Amino acid sequence: MGYVYDDQNIFAKILRGEIPSSTVLETEHSLAFRDLYPQAPVHVLVIPKGPYVCYDHFALEASDAEMVDYTRAIGKVCEMEGVAEGGFRMISNAGEVGVQEVPHLHVHILAGRPLGRMLQKA
Repeated sequence: MGYVYDDQNIFAKILRGEIPSSTVLETEHSLAFRDLYPQAPVHVLVIPKGPYVCYDHFALEASDAEMVDYTRAIGKVCEMEGVAEGGFRMISNAGEVGVQEVPHLHVHILAGRPLGRMLQKA
């Protein structure tokens, strides 16, 4: 699949400093910040700084350094937010069917309350 990155998406603008964010963690290759419309007491988004549309794009084209940094950044956010012991949900949507709203890879880390079932039965 040919991935086309839209550098005008909101996360690209956050990375360029055009839109402010509430930073939780910044590393060489990743940025984590609080969601503007939290769906749980803890709701942090973690994005790679590189121009990746979705996780499969990242997995196929990111450098080893980017992959390690991004994975460790997610772990560090969970540690910093104190969610590992009580549990959390990590969500990454991809494409139209996956209801991806921003075409830049991101994971949602949600915690702080029971989150219910992930999918409703059809």
